[in-house]
Order: sequence, then structure tokens, then C-alpha cells
Amino acid sequence: MKLRRPARGSQGEPITALIDVVFFLLVFFMLIGRMDATAPFDVSPPQALSGQDLPAGGATLSLSAAGDLALDGNSIDRDALAKTLRQRLAQNADLRLRINAHKDAEVRSLLPLIAEAEEIGLRDIVLVVTPAASGTP
Repeated sequence: MKLRRPARGSQGEPITALIDVVFFLLVFFMLIGRMDATAPFDVSPPQALSGQDLPAGGATLSLSAAGDLALDGNSIDRDALAKTLRQRLAQNADLRLRINAHKDAEVRSLLPLIAEAEEIGLRDIVLVVTPAASGTP
């Protein structure tokens, strides 16, 4: 007499695989997500013929086409900007200032900001630009 083992019932899919996928997606989007502050107004940087990757860290100064200023996503006036940059420079001697100017912003609005930043003592000033689309000069 042969005894047969009862057939095992099918087990449900393990949820562990789903949790792993969700975890990897979470890590992926955290790594590629942009963590910089954004300006309270539209800023479209000018296009560059060539350039380098934007360095991380530091303060971001945004300049609108109308000449409005924002520091790390918060609107700020010219006098408060100088005071705030001096305070930050006192806390961090290697402070980097990124200037994100709208493509239609006038140079006469931009250059005094750079000169003032240099007078304050900032030595690392980066202008944010957009790479030109392929096939355009």
C-alpha cells in the first residue's frame, strides 16, 4: 500500500519582495531629488555654450528678471542680503555663493551683486547657467 502525501496548498506571494522594491524606489528618488531651495518667482537661467556641473552646498541667490532677490528661496532686500551674507561668512569661511539669475535679468543688476559679495569676503561665486540644447549654438 502506497501512502501519498497530501498536496500542499499554494502559499501567497511573500510581501518581503514588495517591501524591498518600495525601499529601493524610496532611496532612488531621495538620491536624484533636488534638495536646493527654489525661488518664490520664475527664474530661467541663460544658456551656456559649455560649462561644468553645479557645485553643491553654500547659499543660493536668485535674481528675477525684474531685479527681485531671494536668498535660499526666501525674498530678501539688498541691505538684508549683505548683512545675512556677512553672518553666514562669519560662520563658514568657505561659503560658496551660487547666483541663479533669470535669463532676462539685466547685467547692471547682476554685476553689483557680485562686486558686493566679493567686498564682503566671498571668494567662491558660481553663476548658474543652463546647458544649450544639442544642435543649437
